Amino acid sequence: MSDINKKIGFSLKMAFANYGYLFILGFLIIISTILSPVFLTSGNIMNILRQMSITVIIAYGVTMIIISGMIDLSSGSVVALSGVIGTSAFVMTGSPWVGLIVGILVGAGTGLFNGTVITVFNLPPFIVTLAMMTVARGLALLYTGGYPIIDIDAFTTFGKGFFLGIPIPVIIMLLVFVGVVILTKRTRFGRYIFAIGGNEEAAIASGINVKRMKIMVFTLNGALVGLAGVILMSRINSGQPAAGLMYELDAITMAVIGGTSLSGGIGSITGTLVGGLIVGILKNILNLTNVSPYWQQILKGLIILIAVIMDVYTKSMQSSKK
Repeated sequence: MSDINKKIGFSLKMAFANYGYLFILGFLIIISTILSPVFLTSGNIMNILRQMSITVIIAYGVTMIIISGMIDLSSGSVVALSGVIGTSAFVMTGSPWVGLIVGILVGAGTGLFNGTVITVFNLPPFIVTLAMMTVARGLALLYTGGYPIIDIDAFTTFGKGFFLGIPIPVIIMLLVFVGVVILTKRTRFGRYIFAIGGNEEAAIASGINVKRMKIMVFTLNGALVGLAGVILMSRINSGQPAAGLMYELDAITMAVIGGTSLSGGIGSITGTLVGGLIVGILKNILNLTNVSPYWQQILKGLIILIAVIMDVYTKSMQSSKK
């Protein structure tokens, strides 16, 4: 009986280690419902989804970056750069679609630059993306002269519009989710990024062009960041060069809470979406209960710490199982 109890206990620990974010989400929903009668209203739920959608789109790309064993600290600044250039393209052409495409291309271009510099010069992604964080923010300020781009009312569809009663940013978030899940689970590209993050030397030995894959991952990540930047500017109804501040940390937090390992090779887009829900619900209930923004910053830092501890715990459990 003692062996059976040990096996049951170990199985429960493994379940929590691997799917702890689902337990956390359920617990958070219950607590939030108790704390605020407004929480489960349809209007508030849509508000949570709309608020989290932009950062979650960024987090999808960040998840692929982390799975492949790298990191991107430039997302927030690239949001601003791609957003203001996309907004400017709309002002010049009058076409929202041109603005959207230009914003995505700018984001993809920064990702291509990051991936190329990292692979050609064999530099740490942390350093390269840290440099891009500063460069992209400076370029956004230089391009706009530090002033917002205004009078873009016709550009707000992507950020403020609705389709069948659902906010368009939420629809885009879900469509991107489906696309990235298919990409990471059903294609060679997805298998390769997991292989690279799990063991880069083994991936090279198996014939994977690791340098090309890293460039592709960063380019795709940049395109998603560019998309998020355009949606953000559309939502706030102006091209703000100071927008996107600290978005990269929110995206990393969502990915890590959702089970993506910072050491690479482990993670899922579904987990990242759940991580986004956890962060979104937490922010929402803290606002509904009038918790100070200063305390919210402290809690966010603690959440990151707890998520990393869970990551370490999960790996230790898996090692003990072996």
